[in-house]
Amino acid sequence: MILAPVAAIGRSTLGGLAALGRIALFLGATLAAAVRPPFYWREVLNAFWVIGYNSLPVVGLTAFFTGGALALQIYEGGSRFNAGQVVPSIVAIGMTRELGPVLGALMVAARVASSIAAEIGTMKVTEQIDALVTLSTDPMRYLTVPRVLAATIAVPVLVAVGDSIGIFGGYVVGTGRLDLNAAAYLKNTADYLELWDITSGLIKGAVFGFIIALIGCYFGMNSARGAQGVGRATKSAVVTASVLILAANYLLTELFFSA
Repeated sequence: MILAPVAAIGRSTLGGLAALGRIALFLGATLAAAVRPPFYWREVLNAFWVIGYNSLPVVGLTAFFTGGALALQIYEGGSRFNAGQVVPSIVAIGMTRELGPVLGALMVAARVASSIAAEIGTMKVTEQIDALVTLSTDPMRYLTVPRVLAATIAVPVLVAVGDSIGIFGGYVVGTGRLDLNAAAYLKNTADYLELWDITSGLIKGAVFGFIIALIGCYFGMNSARGAQGVGRATKSAVVTASVLILAANYLLTELFFSA
């Protein structure tokens, strides 16, 4: 009775460490497959279209409303200290450093990680992956590598677009709702936004894209048989990718901006 909670914590810890180990092995197999031919560039282009272009609406809408809400909150908080004019600079820095990459990646994870896990999991259930092996096609090179490569390239592009739309959302709210001067808003944004603010967000986007595709492929490849197995793989892919994105964001922020 007394040791039961401790035993449960121990089992959960060992299960989590075992899962991390399996993901690490899958990562190693993916990197090894990525540097050996053949390379399926058509699959890379198809995955880039699905992951990047088809995610633009949800990322753009999320960024626009986030930038507008951020402008309102900063103005409300800054006005208490007669600092309402800091809205442009903080919106720009907040969007490029944190909110643009993180929220964009979370939206892509919800859409893409689940889609990849469901697609590959269904292929496993219907024995299409076994058919690829029968045809002497490595599933890692044909299914995993193109998606990981496409997501690593596509998500930074989405982050750049999301940053622009988010800053524009703050501009619309700042000039239309808060009566800030349009020329001064643009000047403050340009004066206080540095190249490293933008570059760090793009690097985060590349890391997040890699995580999203890797986790989606991992859970798809390791899904159990049947519809329930595919459903559990889809759910696990979204949850795991989201948690790893937030953890990686903290580590990268500590690396980039620690004193």
